[in-house]
Amino acid sequence: MATREKIGLLGGTFNPIHLGHLRAAEEVREILCLSKVYFIPASIPPHKDSTNIAPSEDRLRMLELAIKDNPFFEISDVELKRRGPSYTIDTLRYFSAEFPDFEFYFIVGTDLFSEIDTWKDYKKLFEVSNFAVISRPGFPKDFSKVFPLALREDFRYHKEEGNIIIYLHKSLNILAFVRIEGIQISSTKIRCLLKENKSIKYLVPKEVEEYIITKKLYKEEGSL
Repeated sequence: MATREKIGLLGGTFNPIHLGHLRAAEEVREILCLSKVYFIPASIPPHKDSTNIAPSEDRLRMLELAIKDNPFFEISDVELKRRGPSYTIDTLRYFSAEFPDFEFYFIVGTDLFSEIDTWKDYKKLFEVSNFAVISRPGFPKDFSKVFPLALREDFRYHKEEGNIIIYLHKSLNILAFVRIEGIQISSTKIRCLLKENKSIKYLVPKEVEEYIITKKLYKEEGSL
């Protein structure tokens, strides 16, 4: 039986997209041997205050500028086209139904994963897709500590391979904890710098920096 092509799915507000996002996606892509990574900007993120988010057309354009030179990166606007909150379960079901021949890995940070039991239909998430949970240097090796209590009985330790520790869900989907070097950059910090009229050079791609300055994004009161 032929091995299915592996695709990464990276959701977020990307408000704005920065080099930390891009480097994390690139490292995970290489470690997990992913053919592509799709960046999926959220329309209305359920766990964030949407009043502080740049218009979707601007966030989408910044993503286009940021990934244009990487043939392994793509963008999906599925959540921008969908009305209402951008629930991950709906996005995973969409990709699973539309592209049944692919094997998907939803990419998420350890901080968000530790709170995943607050997400819509969180128990169903792992039945629909594999997960890749990103960790950085200094994070404890014992990943069982970041498992929400409600999920611990659904997984069992499988094996460790280099920078990956693999657990199996009862559905046999994979939960891979992936250690990356990463770059510590925060969208929140970038927005703060912009509001204070400080430089964001070397935090975002040059074209993204120019777009933000030209469009005067993140200058208004309340855009932190």
